[in-house]
Amino acid sequence: MKQHTLRVSPQTVHWGYFSKAVAPSLTVRSGDRVTIETLTHHANDDYERMIAGDPGAESVFAWTREHKAISRRGAGPTTGTFQYGEGEGVGVHLLTGPVAIEGAEPGDVLEVRILDVRPRPSCSACFAGRCFGSNAAASWGFHYRDLIEEPKPREVITIFELDTSGEPYARAVYNYIWTPQTDPDGVVHPTIDYPGVRVDHSLVRKRENILRDVKVPARLHFGTMGLAPSESDFVSSIPPSYTGGNIDDWRVGKGARMYYPVAVAGAFFSVGDPHAAQGDSELGGTAIETSLTGDFEFVLHKKNQLEGTILEGLDHPMLETDEQWSVYGFTFPNYLAALGPDAQTAVAQHSSLDQAMRDAFRKLRRFLMQVHRLSEDEAIALLSVAADFGVTQVVDANWGVHGSIRKEVFGRQFGR
Repeated sequence: MKQHTLRVSPQTVHWGYFSKAVAPSLTVRSGDRVTIETLTHHANDDYERMIAGDPGAESVFAWTREHKAISRRGAGPTTGTFQYGEGEGVGVHLLTGPVAIEGAEPGDVLEVRILDVRPRPSCSACFAGRCFGSNAAASWGFHYRDLIEEPKPREVITIFELDTSGEPYARAVYNYIWTPQTDPDGVVHPTIDYPGVRVDHSLVRKRENILRDVKVPARLHFGTMGLAPSESDFVSSIPPSYTGGNIDDWRVGKGARMYYPVAVAGAFFSVGDPHAAQGDSELGGTAIETSLTGDFEFVLHKKNQLEGTILEGLDHPMLETDEQWSVYGFTFPNYLAALGPDAQTAVAQHSSLDQAMRDAFRKLRRFLMQVHRLSEDEAIALLSVAADFGVTQVVDANWGVHGSIRKEVFGRQFGR
């Protein structure tokens, strides 16, 4: 086993997409451990608290009229005429990687163990050592066309501070309504339509004393984590799919083990979209978006060794904790294959919790029948009386439902 460290820089992050075509930032062997830094793509909602004085963050977010540290922001083209900026928003998340796994081949399963997660403290002179995050109640949120107060519509940013002195929690510091922002290239952004635009705080009105006496329990986790799909060289980071991605499940934190089917040689693992806290559904469009550092261990399971294990027949992401297994149902199990050449933009037009629920049911049924050797009738009975299904997210175009079964129902620790 070797220990590696992958820090954030313009050379080690890619913005808004998973890719099998990007040169790996790091190559490791099965059993290796890697400490990986991740940045929130919402850090510029409050530059002073989340970027200023931090060499890694400053290098990634650097953007002037003369220099843009990372031009491609999304899975779109990098040349041509753009309304918002390169990438045009087909993907938004800052991802660190890819990490290539030696010997990984299509048909294998990569196990990613999250050993630890910790917040990235502010380096600003005024806020040094304190940890902050941003929540955007944004235009892609489930709530957006169902507002009752004026002005309508509106996008609202809430800045939180994370207290880690004991059991971690977050408190709201202030909020503001998004007002049109002009980026260094002179493009005006009337809404939150392009990642990494720095908010000019002289143009917004901060509202303090909000969410008074409210403490949000922290659930440090990674909203977007997974492998490169095979269907395209650049795949939007927004819709989750069969190799993982933007699943947005708060359970994907310390102590969790995620399993992903390998689609391309090397697997090409990337991680980002770090969160301090999120509820099931991520209803407003985002979590408390913060920057985190994680310790990961990678274990490669070869396809000829899967029979008789919990990974037998696995062709989708799966979570394991000490207490339970969870599978993830989506509107489309593999939207890239289902929707054709325009899949990355078309998927948002088909979002459906009904289809996601059915997909979660089918995946958990398969797990019980193939791994636990139940008959279909036994599996359905157990699903109805002991499985828990919840809405993972309704904001990532390919909507999600997670289905979970607790290990204790089997009366023993099931062998891995």
